[in-house]
Amino acid sequence: MRGAIGSPAYSCVALLLGCTFLPFTAAAAEPAKETAAPTVSPERPAPRAITLDDALAYARAHQPAIQAALARIQTEEANAKVPRAEWQPNLGATAQIFGASANNTTAMYLVPDEVALPRIGGSPAVSPAQATWKPYASTVVGASVFQEVFDFGRIAAAAAAADAKVEIRKHGSDAERLDVELGVEEAYFAVFAAKGVLSASEEAYQRTKTHRDLAKAGVESGLRSPIELTRAEADLSRYDIGRIRARGAVLVAQSVLAASMGAPELSLDVSGSPPSPVALPSLVRSIEAAAARDPVLLSALSRLRAQERNTVAIGARLRPNLFATGTLSGRAGGAAPSGDAPVPGGNGLVPDVPNWDVGVVLTWTLFDGVTLAEREASLAEEAVRNDEVAVYREREIAAIEKAYVQVEVANSALPALNSAVAGAVANYAQADARFRAGLGNAVELADAEALRTDANVQLALGLFEAARARAVFGRTIAEGL
Repeated sequence: MRGAIGSPAYSCVALLLGCTFLPFTAAAAEPAKETAAPTVSPERPAPRAITLDDALAYARAHQPAIQAALARIQTEEANAKVPRAEWQPNLGATAQIFGASANNTTAMYLVPDEVALPRIGGSPAVSPAQATWKPYASTVVGASVFQEVFDFGRIAAAAAAADAKVEIRKHGSDAERLDVELGVEEAYFAVFAAKGVLSASEEAYQRTKTHRDLAKAGVESGLRSPIELTRAEADLSRYDIGRIRARGAVLVAQSVLAASMGAPELSLDVSGSPPSPVALPSLVRSIEAAAARDPVLLSALSRLRAQERNTVAIGARLRPNLFATGTLSGRAGGAAPSGDAPVPGGNGLVPDVPNWDVGVVLTWTLFDGVTLAEREASLAEEAVRNDEVAVYREREIAAIEKAYVQVEVANSALPALNSAVAGAVANYAQADARFRAGLGNAVELADAEALRTDANVQLALGLFEAARARAVFGRTIAEGL
């Protein structure tokens, strides 16, 4: 399932964490020179901004995974037409030439194959003692048509089994679409999170640069110790690294967004502010809604129905079959016919003796051990499919409860994250005032800056986690269907 740890959007957020906290926890050994933050290269144009609704609509229409799922539905629908084609007439033709003995009887029989050609005996009937092995030429041409008259439900059973496979594909397509939409939503909110981290990094860099300049002026005037400047230089280098990595993380998040949509652009940007999440329904109603529309569960139910219909279709092979046939043929044999009838011209090489026939044929397989064994195997498979449905139900309820709790936890953490930001800002203001008044030192100010930056970053990630948790919950209950 998309949206779990390991998805592109989640990996992007993991990258943000690494980009943000590594500079704040690893102290620089020596003061480093200030580096310029990277900008978008001329070869990489500024990404186009897009709304979440537009991103989802584009993904539904162009994402290769969705297109492949729709193609699988079309393939299964084409397969479902195969059993119904048995109602169409079957037209066949043949042309034959033989050299064989002609010890014949007057028996007439029909073998239903590509051409229903009756065998008409014309040479004298002989006993084994009178038989001869002299060869004669014999030719035949003919065309016949078969038409199903009554199948006793056999074709309908096979068609129903094929239709059930179409339903499986349709539910699979729905699941694929929901997974793609979840990936787009994760990637979209990840761009906002990356920008939030970048904003916190840029602001921290600018504040630290101002304090570095104050420390430098204080050292030059002799009012501050040189260690104040070296500490400020080290902090400035760390925050410079942080903002460089944060900008790179934004580019990564924008690239993941474009890829999740199946867009041709290398990257896409978000437009405006993050959309407000949909209100969370009750847990009971969520479970009821998921049971009615979750494609994973519906697919399991469809597989059970497909197996049941397959069992019926296998058993239907043992039912009678009634079909009509008609044949128009020409034949000739070089052997002397019985009575005084002459040998046809061409001595059997020209099929110029015409015949026609129309008939109705009933066939019935009274016993077929292989078919019966296949039906027993299909019945056993039905039991497996039924157990799978129960397993999917349990997993679905557990997944919904887990996602529901994650949404509540993520939302509950937002007020505390905002309070942490407010407290960190107030603490920083006091440390900044003390530093400017000469009462505080660089260590105190650096701690306040790190606390404020970390609070801002945690708030950005907290907002992402709340949006992501709501998107995962929506996928769990198939809210998009």
